[in-house]
Amino acid sequence: MTGILPPITSPFGQDGALDAGGFAEQVDFIMDAGARGIVIGGSTGEGHTLNRQEFETSMRASSDALKGRGGLLAGLIVNSTQEAIDRVKVLDGLKVDALQVTPVHYLFKPGAQATIDHFKAIADTTDIPILIYNVIQWNYLSVDLMLRIMDEVPGVVGMKQSNGDLKSVSDLLTRLKPHNVIITGIDAMLYPAFALGAHGAITALTAAAPSAVVKLWDAVAAKDYELAKDLHFKLGALYNAFNHDNLPACTKYAQHRQGIAMYYPKSPMEQVSDEQKAGIDRALSDLL
Repeated sequence: MTGILPPITSPFGQDGALDAGGFAEQVDFIMDAGARGIVIGGSTGEGHTLNRQEFETSMRASSDALKGRGGLLAGLIVNSTQEAIDRVKVLDGLKVDALQVTPVHYLFKPGAQATIDHFKAIADTTDIPILIYNVIQWNYLSVDLMLRIMDEVPGVVGMKQSNGDLKSVSDLLTRLKPHNVIITGIDAMLYPAFALGAHGAITALTAAAPSAVVKLWDAVAAKDYELAKDLHFKLGALYNAFNHDNLPACTKYAQHRQGIAMYYPKSPMEQVSDEQKAGIDRALSDLL
């Protein structure tokens, strides 16, 4: 559960149907770049749109394609404890290394104890370690609450911190227990997060340009900070060419420009525009 762990994009056709045969070449593309594993059903994978059958299809097709070459993480972006538990049951028979689970994200925000109970109930149903995906802006977990959850729920072993506030990453790294992990989820802060000691990354750029992000990770580990900074800024230019509102579509286009079949976002997300394509092409030309 460390290193570069790209989120697999969901291979939807223009009609919105999931192409189960579309996972293999993307998994190969990512693992050949040096990634340590893959994440299914994350935000870049449009996990919030996957029904239970699509989620199961995505997990099983990706597991088959991975062939044990790295870690397999399952993303759960759901709005109830029971739905999270039901999705865990779908994973029976698969070797899943971790669950990436968001806090609930609809209008109604549970309190601190209810949030702890939510993650405890999920952890009590499985031996799969849980990584909390701290991304929901109106249900954003504080540093204190995240540390409390990891202390009180042994099955929760870490956090994917997706706030642009680098201080929270620093505070978590300062205060966490030796067995806990902090993964960065912010593309614009890969270099500083790695330099601070984050244990890895799960972001759109790790899927859009996995080779470059792996090189950045390796450069920081080797203390080659000039190379790391150069890669960071070039990756930043690629991220700036994306639009957050259709980020999965932009990621799929970037992958397509590197040899992956072209797939589309699930409606009503907008497809990548010609202007976005031009910007992505320019950034990729400097990066690859």
